[in-house]
Amino acid sequence: MYNKVTPADLAYLKSLIPESRIQVGDEILSDYAHDELSGTENYPEVLVFVTSTQEVSAILKYANEKHIPVTTRGAGTGLVGSSVAVHGGIMLCTSKMNHILELDEKNLTVTTEPGVLLMELAAYVEEKGFFYPPDPGEKTATIGGNISTNAGGMRAVRYGVTRDYVRGLTVVLPSGEVVEMGGKTVKNSSGYSLLNLMIGSEGTLGIITKAVLKIIPLPETSLSLLVPFPTMDEALDTVPKLAASPINPTAIEYFSRDVILFAEDYLSKKFPDTSSDAYILLTFDGAPGEVKANYEKAAAICMENGAIDAYFVDTPERKKSVWDARGAFLEAIKSSTTMMDECDVVVPRSRIADFIKYTHEIAADLKVRIPSFGHAGDGNLHIYICRDDYSSEEFEEILNEAFRRMYDRAAEYGGLVSGEHGIGYAKRDYLADCLGPAQISLMRGIKGAFDPNHILNPDKVFRT
Repeated sequence: MYNKVTPADLAYLKSLIPESRIQVGDEILSDYAHDELSGTENYPEVLVFVTSTQEVSAILKYANEKHIPVTTRGAGTGLVGSSVAVHGGIMLCTSKMNHILELDEKNLTVTTEPGVLLMELAAYVEEKGFFYPPDPGEKTATIGGNISTNAGGMRAVRYGVTRDYVRGLTVVLPSGEVVEMGGKTVKNSSGYSLLNLMIGSEGTLGIITKAVLKIIPLPETSLSLLVPFPTMDEALDTVPKLAASPINPTAIEYFSRDVILFAEDYLSKKFPDTSSDAYILLTFDGAPGEVKANYEKAAAICMENGAIDAYFVDTPERKKSVWDARGAFLEAIKSSTTMMDECDVVVPRSRIADFIKYTHEIAADLKVRIPSFGHAGDGNLHIYICRDDYSSEEFEEILNEAFRRMYDRAAEYGGLVSGEHGIGYAKRDYLADCLGPAQISLMRGIKGAFDPNHILNPDKVFRT
């Protein structure tokens, strides 16, 4: 279906890009053959570290003419195989496109290249008195990757997801043509929103080389509330009541005692409390008076619904302890087993407790360990099926059955396959089952309009 990279193709690439930024064959490290979790693995034939829109444009124009597949990669922190070159070809790594280009205080925007890390951008704008709210758990992910997956994170309850902060994009189409989508304007009703098609498209429609992002003034204060509950049912049943109250939380997270213990072992640090089976972690931002009133109301709601206590996470030491642990949950669970895969399902908030109970039933029935945590405030659950002592063949069978049951149940509840990690290569069939042929056909049509030769990240999101 696709052409292999020939010596002539390689010679052309070297005429565009210094040889020091091109790797071939055994020169390519194994890190570039996989992402963080998905189990999808394949090497690109050529790895190119690009540094400009012009370089990306020239390479895509050539690859499109020669029918060579192209995959884009940032930091490789994805979990569904989106950045894996499953058909070989050319991989464009944007890690060297890592410059923050402009902070526009008048228009409240920051302009950045795609390889800037989320933690770098957040620290940069905070030093200037501003705030970039999207807060995915993986802070070493790139901005380009965040946009390509429409990353969410813990602050989505109050502030929304990455899509809500993208004002404009510079995009290189598969033909090599460079287009500007959106800009610094606050509103836009000018035709189809191509900008929003790019956000969450997982590198299948174009390559992002510059982003104009919305920022807001830095909140005056931030405080978290750690609330232990006797059972997970009581904790999760409290979430809809918190969401329906006028407390305006920034985040509502849930996790169980076993996940905290994994994090303690992984970090070799103690969590403030490990005596309860389940926890809700709430965060509030804003003016001091507003924050105080809201966390007091939240504590009262929790206590009225069975909470054991409500701990204010207000000292630097306690904040670091709690948020270091929360940020390490994925890696901690991963380190506790031989292999795992994730169900990044999203369901209505009112069905979170039902869904988590159902995962416990699956775990008991299939005799497999399924720890979980997640963004209770927006119904996005992170559920991990752990291999432990099963053989790879046994685990594959268990994994397929567990996923099938969970995605079927999510659909019954009005949920969807992914809340923030995307579909990539690993979850394509589950998306097709969830959305049905009509919506997948529309997606194929959009792909064909942007990329008629299907060279850009082929076989991701749906089967090409």
